[in-house]
Amino acid sequence: MLNKMGYYDYQNGLIYRHLNQAGGWDEHLKRCRSFILSALDFYNPDKVSILGSGWLLELPLTEMLEKTNKVCLIDIVHPPEVINQAGKLENVELIELDVTGGLIEEVWKKSGKYSFFNRLQSLASINIPEYIPETDPGMVISLNILTQLESLLVDFLRKKSKIREDDFICLRTLIQKKHIDFLKKYNSVLITDTEEIFTDNSGKVTVNLTVLADLPLGQFEEEWDWNFDLVRSDYYKKRSVLKVVALIV
Repeated sequence: MLNKMGYYDYQNGLIYRHLNQAGGWDEHLKRCRSFILSALDFYNPDKVSILGSGWLLELPLTEMLEKTNKVCLIDIVHPPEVINQAGKLENVELIELDVTGGLIEEVWKKSGKYSFFNRLQSLASINIPEYIPETDPGMVISLNILTQLESLLVDFLRKKSKIREDDFICLRTLIQKKHIDFLKKYNSVLITDTEEIFTDNSGKVTVNLTVLADLPLGQFEEEWDWNFDLVRSDYYKKRSVLKVVALIV
C-alpha cells in the first residue's frame, strides 16, 4: 500500500534532494533545530514526540536528549539509516504510525480498486479520522509535515478519481485542520511551509498556498525562507522557495 501510494519514493527523493543542494538547506535546518531547542527550554517537557521525524535532518536529537528524558520519533516509515543510528540511543523510541489516524488506509480501501477507466466519482465516502495517541505524547513537535499529510493522498486520488479541484481543496483543508486541532490539545511546536514560490527560467513567479487551514495563534513565532531548489532546478526547470513558519502553540 505505502509503496503504491508513493511513500517510499517520496522519502528517498527527499534525502537525494537534500544531498543535491550541496548545503543549500543548511540555514533552514539550522533555524528548525534552534527553534525546537528554544521550545524545549520554554516547556521543559519530560517527554517529546516528533511527528514526521523522517531523516532527522531538522532535529537536534543529541541536544534534545540532554533536555528531556524521552524522545519518540514517529513517522509512517523510518529510513533504515535512522533505525540503525537513532534506534540504538538510550531513551529514544521509534514508532511507525500513520499520524493522520488511519487516513492512508482509508483512502487505499475506498479508492485503490479504481483505475483510469473506472474512476471514483466522489470523495463523500472517505472519512477523515482523528489521530489519537496510545499514550501521553508529552510535548508534540509537528515537523514539516502539515502540508505533507494530504500531499501523496491527493496525488493518489487524482489518479483514481474524477473529482473537482474544489473538492480536493476542501479535503486538504480538513486534513490540515484535524492535525492542527490535535496539536492544540498539547504543548506543541508547529513548523510548516505556508506557501511555495516558483520562479521559472523566464523569471515568471507563481505563488502556491500550501497551508489552507487556519494556523493557531503562537505564543512565540518565527518565519524564514527555505531555498528548496537553491542549487539545482527541478524537472520542470523551476526553482522554488518555501515560506516557513514556526510556532510554539
